[in-house]
Amino acid sequence: MEQQNYLTSSGYAPVNNLSIYYEIYGEGKPLLLLHGTYMTIPLNFAQLIPQLARTRKVIAVEMQGHGRTADSDRPYSYDALADDAAGLLKYLGIDHADVLGYSLGGTVGLALTIRHPNLVNKLIVVSSAWQYDAWTQSVKDQLAFLATKAPEFLTNTPLKVEYDRVAPESEHWPLFVTKAAQFVSTPFDLGVDNIKRITAPVLLIMGDNDGADLKKVAELYSLLGGGVSGDMAGLPKSELAILPAMTHVGLMGVADKLQALINPFLDKDQ
Repeated sequence: MEQQNYLTSSGYAPVNNLSIYYEIYGEGKPLLLLHGTYMTIPLNFAQLIPQLARTRKVIAVEMQGHGRTADSDRPYSYDALADDAAGLLKYLGIDHADVLGYSLGGTVGLALTIRHPNLVNKLIVVSSAWQYDAWTQSVKDQLAFLATKAPEFLTNTPLKVEYDRVAPESEHWPLFVTKAAQFVSTPFDLGVDNIKRITAPVLLIMGDNDGADLKKVAELYSLLGGGVSGDMAGLPKSELAILPAMTHVGLMGVADKLQALINPFLDKDQ
């Protein structure tokens, strides 16, 4: 696997009473990857890591309860997961990094940037939401369904196969997926004022049919300084990309298209 060719180290970081699993690929400026709900590093980023690790030090993490990181009695919260990410960077001796988050990880990335602004140079949010109502009603209906049916619905999927392969306690699967499903189906809002206070450049990458409410995407971009008349006001430091004919899951399968957006954004001098 090409991903493994770039692997330089892996391990567990003692952070906030968790033992958080991480992998590091390549060399260069640090880029932290935050995965989606139920995912692991390879399930979420296997196609993207080899491209990013050619020029960057990629730090991929498995968040509380996911993959090799055991769950705990601590409830899930975006603030807690953001603090875990900050704690991992501190453990690794990294004072600041770029951050890329997909789905759940995108929301955690926003929370990380809000709570620890000095840690984040630039943020990339892929197919994610800054408030629960930023998802379409059909997505919210699906999340509500999974909140009560996750173990049965997700058992015969690659998610379960991967969990059985790497999780410290594979028997924890029903509790994990139920807890995670209930968390992501709970209304939340990172807050307009908090988003406005973000000073780091943010790249929003969304699919045109990924389940995000495009009006809410436009609102988020506006809060980040976008949506202006660039010819008159100049281009803002944040950017928005909407990929055509693209779904929520499909976005992570087009690594070439993502990389073509990510690298120029990260390389750009502000």
